[in-house]
Amino acid sequence: MRPRPPINGRGIFSGTGLIITGLTATLLAMIFPIWSYADRSGTGVDVLNAETVATGYGPLSGLDRDFITKVRLAGLWELPAGQQAQQKGTTPAVRTAGQHLIEGHTFLDARVRDVAAKLGLELPNEPTEQQRQWLATLDSAQGVEYDRQFANILRLAHGKVFSVVAQVRAGTRNSLVRALADDANSTVLDHITVLEATGYVDFDALAQDMAAGSTPPLNPSPAPPGPTLDPAPAVPVTPAPSPTYTLPPAATSPRPDTTENTDGTENTQDTAGS
Repeated sequence: MRPRPPINGRGIFSGTGLIITGLTATLLAMIFPIWSYADRSGTGVDVLNAETVATGYGPLSGLDRDFITKVRLAGLWELPAGQQAQQKGTTPAVRTAGQHLIEGHTFLDARVRDVAAKLGLELPNEPTEQQRQWLATLDSAQGVEYDRQFANILRLAHGKVFSVVAQVRAGTRNSLVRALADDANSTVLDHITVLEATGYVDFDALAQDMAAGSTPPLNPSPAPPGPTLDPAPAVPVTPAPSPTYTLPPAATSPRPDTTENTDGTENTQDTAGS
């Protein structure tokens, strides 16, 4: 019997083995990212494409539809809140802010209904539960407490919407949504300005509420349904540089001075007069 040749003990640890092992590891490293990312979903682009529908005015994303819905919802509760402020506000600044809310949301509501009709979208006809709670809070408040609640609730709500308007305006591919975002941006900024001019906005509490996300987040997940009607033919849109309504200047009112009476109750005096 012929004796077996001696076994080479170096195996994969030989020079050739190390080269082959290194090449294999490199090939696996190149293949793994392709395999691991190819089937993933939920990225920003995937969500955008999944929720986007074609219209005659350009692609309409889930965020676009969410924005249109939020503009409508804002008018459903801020318009009556403005009407109430003109009746219950104790200072000219609060009543002026109410007038701005009425005129601004009358304008925006007409705009958003026109946009929704052209895109074949359905709009809500009632405020959300959170918005109804805000209105209930304002209904029960009286005097200076009403002024304070009105200014802070409305200012918080407008701050939340303001960031959404900016996001939509920066990224939308739909010409109607761009024009609506321009109008919403001007209107919301005007309302923020007149609410702050009342002198009642608590900026420390506002910053904490914004950071904690104490109000429901305004996001497109899940997105509102797509168009339910055939959209109208594409029409060139030439948006106006600003809303077409005119508003009086904001009436500035400093925060009222509060002193304590001898019986322990608060005595509030409006330093701006009436």
